[in-house]
Amino acid sequence: MQNDAQSLIDHAAALVEAAKRAGADASDAVAVRQRSTSIQVRNGKVEGTDASEADDMSLRVFVGRKVASISAATSSNPDMLAARAVAMAKVSPDDTFNGLADADRLATEFADLDLYDKSDVTAEMLTQDALEAEAAALEVEGVSKSSGAGASAGVGGMVLVTSHGFQGSYQGTRFGCSVSVIAGEGTGMERDYDYSSRLFYNDLDRRSEIGRSAGERAVKRLNPRKMPTQTVPIIFDPRVSRGILGHLNSAINGASVARKSSFLQEKMGKQIANDKITIIDDPNIVRGQASRPFDGEGVRGEKLTMVENGVLQHWYLSTSIGRELGLPTNGRGARGGTSVGASSTNVWMQPGEQSPDEIIKAVGTGFYVTEVFGQGVDMVTGEYSRGASGFWIDNGEIAFPVSEVTIASNLKDMFMTMVPANDLDRNYGTAAPTILVPEMTLAGS
Repeated sequence: MQNDAQSLIDHAAALVEAAKRAGADASDAVAVRQRSTSIQVRNGKVEGTDASEADDMSLRVFVGRKVASISAATSSNPDMLAARAVAMAKVSPDDTFNGLADADRLATEFADLDLYDKSDVTAEMLTQDALEAEAAALEVEGVSKSSGAGASAGVGGMVLVTSHGFQGSYQGTRFGCSVSVIAGEGTGMERDYDYSSRLFYNDLDRRSEIGRSAGERAVKRLNPRKMPTQTVPIIFDPRVSRGILGHLNSAINGASVARKSSFLQEKMGKQIANDKITIIDDPNIVRGQASRPFDGEGVRGEKLTMVENGVLQHWYLSTSIGRELGLPTNGRGARGGTSVGASSTNVWMQPGEQSPDEIIKAVGTGFYVTEVFGQGVDMVTGEYSRGASGFWIDNGEIAFPVSEVTIASNLKDMFMTMVPANDLDRNYGTAAPTILVPEMTLAGS
């Protein structure tokens, strides 16, 4: 996409001009090009190689208060596409809130966020990465078989042109390596995995470390025990705490608030967590996993403290969602097909002062959760109930693996009492450290 961004801008501009000729009052066009290569290996042999390339364009037109969107390939005739979109808009119901972002909100300068790796990463290199990770995992004592390993490379980005003069484009690369293995035999088998994902190939974790970590994680899960039902402190591994932060992101998404489907919809400016919890969102981080110089509407987003010392400060807003809530967009518009919603960018929970080991020692007895499953989260009420596995904590130390239990509480109560550790890893679009929730229900045998 780097070499032909101007070509895509020209395609998008042609669509916008065609929409004007067809009678649209305003319009915007988006062009997306994505390319990816992935390799899957198992037991030292290549199982699959996938390569894909896709060019997609979409046109959104406004006729009065009516709106319609249509998508097509970049080779489509602009006038035919625009005429169809305008015809669709004319028979659509009025949409009070939809429209282009206000011109004075549009980005006029584009920061270089260093999102594109120019490295020439070949399929052979990806194959070697996957094989190395799998081999390292299989060398771990106790690992019995491989569930497969993979490596991938991709590039994608977006071009946006609007009828009120905005033109912009950006692109980014992404590389990944993962491995999954099984430890044990027969009915006593346990599976686990590890992975690394980065924008730059050379920033990936060492492939042997990824494999070794996956193997060690699987072996540690062998011979799990069941626990009786009780109320205990729960410590969430960062893999799981990132998901809990994701639930909060959903609850403070303006679209959820407008639909009245958020347990935090009446909480703006109020305490939603204890004063140890501060959550920041910043789309302008150099080499950030979710960085972007402008959002899906051409608005440049600024760094926002979404929750400050437990007090909710912002919703995630696009133009239309903001108008519905009586607020200006804050540059969190996100394209989803032919529509524009709102989403977080690089979001993280500020780390605390204690290390995970210090928190585990202070807890004494509790449950360290490494995996959750099931869909038991009600975003309207905040009720949280998930199947879980992990490790029992006894006398301040990890004692033995535990499985086949359920943990339950309410997200409102969990955020009011949680304590973050100091092990934040910012190499994720949504990042959170180890988290302690002092009291939750554990339902077991």
